[in-house]
Amino acid sequence: MAALSVPAHFDGSKIQLDEKIELSKDAKLVVTVIDESDTARDEFLKLSSDNLSRAYGDDEPEYTIEDCIRD
Repeated sequence: MAALSVPAHFDGSKIQLDEKIELSKDAKLVVTVIDESDTARDEFLKLSSDNLSRAYGDDEPEYTIEDCIRD
């Protein structure tokens, strides 16, 4: 079976798949836990902002829409 991403949730005792799929006995699975806390979001936004600041420094010229159009 090819890799397949399936939405799921934890009900407090077990991981429950949100879509019906057929799995073979002893199928190998990878579980990714998504951290939806404010801390994780804030860290992601800071990382994004820092990388944009490095890509577009203070000496970067302001481009107009005409600069972005190729003839």
